[in-house]
Amino acid sequence: PQWAQTLGMTFSIMLWMPSWGGMINGLMTLSGAWDKLRTDPVIRMMAVSIAFYGMSTFEGPLMSIREVNSLSHYTDWTIGHVHSGALGWVGFISFGAMYCLVPWLWKKEKLYSNRLAEWHFWIATLGILLYICAMWVSGIMEGLMWREYTPQGFLANSFVETVAAKHIENVIRTIGGLMYLSGAVIMSYNLWRTVRMPSSAPSAQSLAAPAPALIAAE
Repeated sequence: PQWAQTLGMTFSIMLWMPSWGGMINGLMTLSGAWDKLRTDPVIRMMAVSIAFYGMSTFEGPLMSIREVNSLSHYTDWTIGHVHSGALGWVGFISFGAMYCLVPWLWKKEKLYSNRLAEWHFWIATLGILLYICAMWVSGIMEGLMWREYTPQGFLANSFVETVAAKHIENVIRTIGGLMYLSGAVIMSYNLWRTVRMPSSAPSAQSLAAPAPALIAAE
């Protein structure tokens, strides 16, 4: 019933407050380290993940509004929204955590290559932006085609015609997804080489070795 739809839409819109509260909290936490965005891949990945978090948690309640949902439902717009959260938010925060944890766990002073981390960042960011924008355009076009009727009251476009109309967007989506995957491959190589680097911290065996006995001077 319509009252249940309105109630669900209202509670969904209310989620803007805690979601954006968390986003603002995260950005303000990082505000003391903006100078590190040029050099620290961990800070850079986390800043982008928080931005995608804010965008996807704004878009989700927006798509719950009845008039917007009637256009976006069952279209590629929903796919783009989900992937902006999964790949943009969860993906980038996971990348940042990996870049942070691997040197700690294997007792390395730094990553094998900050340049490779930068390549990963820019390739993955551009890839996910291509992916999302293609899905936005494709989804809105798809929804509008499904709303088009003939004078007799039949759908003007068949399902196959809507799929054919999305050809260019699907090509861009594929390119963006491959770029994002390529960034993950670069990260895997970088982390593998980081693990293989000589450890800078003393080993546990050397720490446990007893100190040599002191000999009194004659």
